[in-house]
Amino acid sequence: MNRCFILFLLLHGTLLRAQQNDVPLQRDFSIDLERNAASREARIHSGLKPVIESRADLNNVQGFRKDSARYYYVLTTKLFRDRLLTVREGDALLSVDPILSLEYGADAGDASAYADTNQYYFNTRGFVVRGDLGPKVSFYTMFHENLGRVPQYLYRKALETLVLPGQGRVKLVDGNRFDYGWSQGVLSYSPSTWLNVQAGHGKHFVGHGYRSVLLSDNAINSPFLKFSLLSRNKRWQYTWWYSKLMHGVTEDDRLPGGASSENLFHWMRGAFHHLSIDLGRVQLGLFEATLFRSITNRVEPMDPLAINPVIGLNTAAKGFSGPANCLVGTDLRLKITDRIYAYGQFATDGPGRYAWQAGARAFDVGVRGLHLQAEYNTATPFMYMGNRRREAYMHAGQPLANPLGTAFGEAVGIVEMNYKRWMLRGQVNMSAWKRDPADSLNLGTDLDKPDIGSPKEGEARLFNMTWIDASLQWLVNPNTNARLVGGIMRRDLPGAADIVQSSYWYIGLRTFLFNRYYDI
Repeated sequence: MNRCFILFLLLHGTLLRAQQNDVPLQRDFSIDLERNAASREARIHSGLKPVIESRADLNNVQGFRKDSARYYYVLTTKLFRDRLLTVREGDALLSVDPILSLEYGADAGDASAYADTNQYYFNTRGFVVRGDLGPKVSFYTMFHENLGRVPQYLYRKALETLVLPGQGRVKLVDGNRFDYGWSQGVLSYSPSTWLNVQAGHGKHFVGHGYRSVLLSDNAINSPFLKFSLLSRNKRWQYTWWYSKLMHGVTEDDRLPGGASSENLFHWMRGAFHHLSIDLGRVQLGLFEATLFRSITNRVEPMDPLAINPVIGLNTAAKGFSGPANCLVGTDLRLKITDRIYAYGQFATDGPGRYAWQAGARAFDVGVRGLHLQAEYNTATPFMYMGNRRREAYMHAGQPLANPLGTAFGEAVGIVEMNYKRWMLRGQVNMSAWKRDPADSLNLGTDLDKPDIGSPKEGEARLFNMTWIDASLQWLVNPNTNARLVGGIMRRDLPGAADIVQSSYWYIGLRTFLFNRYYDI
């Protein structure tokens, strides 16, 4: 009987309802989560993502909403609604889904970076496995392999850092293609409703905006151990986690020793603390991040504060100019109506070094499914820079906060219209940032240089960018977020060479379970 039941589920998979897994840290999922959290009656701590499913309102959230439509055939049901494989045995539940992306596009700009083409493609093959072992334990793992030729401005950035922004450490193939793997996973355990413990490899995001000046999901995944407490009345949530971070993954970032081509990279211990307090219309978050001095000689005594669970203690003990890079800040959300809220952030890592964010978000504006968002982010020179080289607020060559790094200002506007499975999306970024005119100068604009206290004589170069993306999407399967996509993207830097401009059109099938930031 059990075998027949399992076979039935393999053929007729149902929507997975995991208890302790995280809602995917991806905009198409989180927009529904944030819409529910915007209600003045809701008490959901969405200022720290990913959000645990058992602590979220999953009503009408993509991947969790009920689909009562008829698809008539097993194949079409699997393709458009269900997971590929679903097995249930008592309180245990397991699901398996494929990950597939195929994209083709072309850029009318200069092709000199590739010498012979300005046509680009990208393909992804992988899988994602989710499961529950009873009501208290859940797990999630994802892996995919990627190969492609990306637009020239991304190609140049990846050559500098050996990381495709936010995705993975790349290997150059045939001179103009990148190959890289992606892995992510978490084991989540909630012995009680007030405690959750996770061990995994992934990302975190602090705030309610598109960007974050505190901690974003811009950098690639890192290993972590996380603890989260939730009060019985859900008024407050306190979370702290520990992570292992690398400054960069170029040859210059490797530790000395031996002739091995795979020596370890300079790395740092990271300790993060976040306290979220819900006061009804207002949700206030306090944040602290501490990156401890990089390991330079393979073996170095661990600072006991690296495992301190108390927010604020590391900064009080180390200070902003001590042997650790400390950052503190706050995030705020103010509910104006059940569908509109304003939000903001402030961060500092020392006197005269600060960053802030201000924005607003509106859901179901006039008609259901029309969502608007606008925000502004800025950071002063020297913000996020470390007291020594390789101790900046970054991981694997990517900033841990805004992708622009430091010394920037950026305005972002987003319009999204959803109707059934269709989505029309438009985004405009207007950015300005400064960079040192020469490697010998340090004007507080480069995270790869140390914070020298005050800028020396010189004037930084100013760059201005307008980035526009418009796309039409059709949702194939809500569980894997597989979408048929067609769109255009424009990157314009006045006065810059053609090689860093882009006028790119694209079509394809995308399966996105994490955010990708190409607006840099």
